[in-house]
Amino acid sequence: MPRKAVEKPGEVKYLILKPLGYPLKASYHEYPVVDNPKVFDRYAKDQWKGEFVSKGKLLFDIRMFPDFAFEVISAEPDYGIITDSTIILVETPSRTIETEIVKDVSLSDVVGQEEAKRKVKVILEFLKNPEKFGKWAPRNVLFYGPPGTGKTMTAKALANEAKVPFLSVKSTKLIGEHVGDGARRIHELYERARQVAPCIVFLDEFDSIALDRSYQELRGDVSEVVNALLTELDGIQRNDGICTIAATNRAEMLDASIRSRFEEEIEFSLPSYEERLEILRKNLQEFPLEVKAKLDEVARQTEGFSGRDLVEKVIKSALHRAIAEGRDRIETEDFMKAAVKTMPVKNPPKHMFA
Repeated sequence: MPRKAVEKPGEVKYLILKPLGYPLKASYHEYPVVDNPKVFDRYAKDQWKGEFVSKGKLLFDIRMFPDFAFEVISAEPDYGIITDSTIILVETPSRTIETEIVKDVSLSDVVGQEEAKRKVKVILEFLKNPEKFGKWAPRNVLFYGPPGTGKTMTAKALANEAKVPFLSVKSTKLIGEHVGDGARRIHELYERARQVAPCIVFLDEFDSIALDRSYQELRGDVSEVVNALLTELDGIQRNDGICTIAATNRAEMLDASIRSRFEEEIEFSLPSYEERLEILRKNLQEFPLEVKAKLDEVARQTEGFSGRDLVEKVIKSALHRAIAEGRDRIETEDFMKAAVKTMPVKNPPKHMFA
């Protein structure tokens, strides 16, 4: 029989490294500071070009930081060869900016939110082909709605389906302890985004820095962060291929001057009965215990719950309770009792415990 041809590994497009330390200098705990990502990217490719890499692979620097070890924490595709075209990123120990090559989540995994998913397809097309849009690109988009309704999941799904990096930061981490910290972090975020574009910049908990000035006691002095952000959103520097998505639970409290920078606002709403039923069914497909429950009844009695509430506060809570009691089956009552603890009503219906 003819020998089956072995598929040759292709080129790695993106590579994210985690600094581990100096293996032969146990007492030396300092991490290298990559002040210029472009310079490091060039040096890294010069020494590692042709190296086969996959998740977990260790790479040792012999030029900029001799003997320093880096671990591959993510790559697109999952394995391949480093070439001159590979973009190499290093995570910082502070983890202010999370850089991720998203896997295993797609828009089909977001239950409901049909109007939102319809609108974000424009973002998906832009990320796949930025040159097609020119000045009409969807550069700044606001996701708003109750917590747990799929804003972050949708943004990650776009990154996955477009095969682009996902750069996320909680807006609270942009507020520094010293003057200038916040502005520096904003510019570092967008400098990295320009390096790996096309990409998504995701600003979570956006209201923490973008509240209207009338809420000064809540927002504190974030003027330097806001000014730096407005500079980036206005595109003073060219941000070709970058889509900024900001997520908030309180759009009505945002500062008007900041909100006006977002050319598109996309609403995420609480799931309907049918959507709650689908969320329950979807998350119980692979479950460690047998489920003998009337899911339609659970869905009916959880009006006002977000998808995250159903997963974290109903399903997970019921599972943990059953395991703690040594049971191998979950019934309707388990979900109902878990739901009551979360339900924003003083007197839940008596039939919930029937």
